[in-house]
Amino acid sequence: MREGEGQPVAALVEYDGTEYAGFQLQKRGRTIQGELEEGLQKIMGQAVRVMAAGRTDAGVHAKGQVVHLRAPWRHSLAALRRAWNANLPQDIAIRAVSAVPPDFHARFSARSRVYRYRIYNARVRSPLLHRYTWHVDQELDVERMEAATRALLGRHDLASFGRAPQGENTVRTVLAADWRTHGRQVSMTMEADAFLQHMVRRVVATLVAVGLGRLSVEEFSGIIEARDPRQAAGLAPPNGLCLMAVRYDPGVLNWSLPTSELWQKENCLE
Repeated sequence: MREGEGQPVAALVEYDGTEYAGFQLQKRGRTIQGELEEGLQKIMGQAVRVMAAGRTDAGVHAKGQVVHLRAPWRHSLAALRRAWNANLPQDIAIRAVSAVPPDFHARFSARSRVYRYRIYNARVRSPLLHRYTWHVDQELDVERMEAATRALLGRHDLASFGRAPQGENTVRTVLAADWRTHGRQVSMTMEADAFLQHMVRRVVATLVAVGLGRLSVEEFSGIIEARDPRQAAGLAPPNGLCLMAVRYDPGVLNWSLPTSELWQKENCLE
């Protein structure tokens, strides 16, 4: 078979992004896409391109990334998952593989995405949590952060928090956004129809400024309305961010946890 031919397949991918220069192929540095495609080439004997639901940044993790491909594979999909995992590094795993309709696209068929950002809020850092949390050593007022977060819900122009991956449309619908506290760990889970580049990391950095008393709840709302990225409070570190799930129409892919169950999970590692 030539590249691009074969059975349309989607895969659910989990990875620790610490050692990678992001998902997308780059001229320099290891990438998640590069490792996935190298593993496929080893088992299929030819180049196979994978396309992702979201191009996570360097250092960002995923629990529920979705990719699609056309697989020149004549065995079962369970055998494909086993063979693919056997040819991937330990920090990347294929959790599930499923046949999909020919017009399925991991990115453009998605109805929403769910991200989680984790903070370790303690005076002394935790080396065991360093890869997966942003260490903030000053006490955060999570109630103030929750109050400010409510301004994000609904459909808004969120240009203050990022650029559109393509085109100039920066209007997005935030379907849910919630803060949870678990011991010294604080996490925000956000679901939206689509995300701007660096959107969650800019939102979190600005909400942390609210939690530290550097911005008021009203000033946070003003930043949304300003549609000016210069007013956001910088960029939170990538290691605290995890792509938890990508949602599709019922019956297309049913891997995503129901919203109520996903919101009960305390962190990316569960």
